[in-house]
Amino acid sequence: MLIQNAYAQGATAGAGFDYQTMGFMGLMIAVFYFMLMRPQQKRAKELRAMIAALASGDEVVTVGGLLGKITKVSEQYVVLEISEGRDTATEVRVEKSAIQRLIPKGTIKSI
Repeated sequence: MLIQNAYAQGATAGAGFDYQTMGFMGLMIAVFYFMLMRPQQKRAKELRAMIAALASGDEVVTVGGLLGKITKVSEQYVVLEISEGRDTATEVRVEKSAIQRLIPKGTIKSI
């Protein structure tokens, strides 16, 4: 009375392969790859190359915001000089993966 009967649609509705929908899905996947994944992979590759090329004397910024000059480089760690003192300098040891970017030499002295 209040609820009407629901009848199934004809057998032709939804049958077959829709090339237009599949083409649109393929296009969306390609756009997703070229707009998001490829640039991220490129940045990660550049970061790995920068970390592999770290050398003593480079000035860097860590992910925590510390600015320092590299004094020693080992397999997984670098020693950063973060402060110069009259008698001794303050040095900290950080993982190479904590290095965010290189800064031009002389930047720390100018700050």
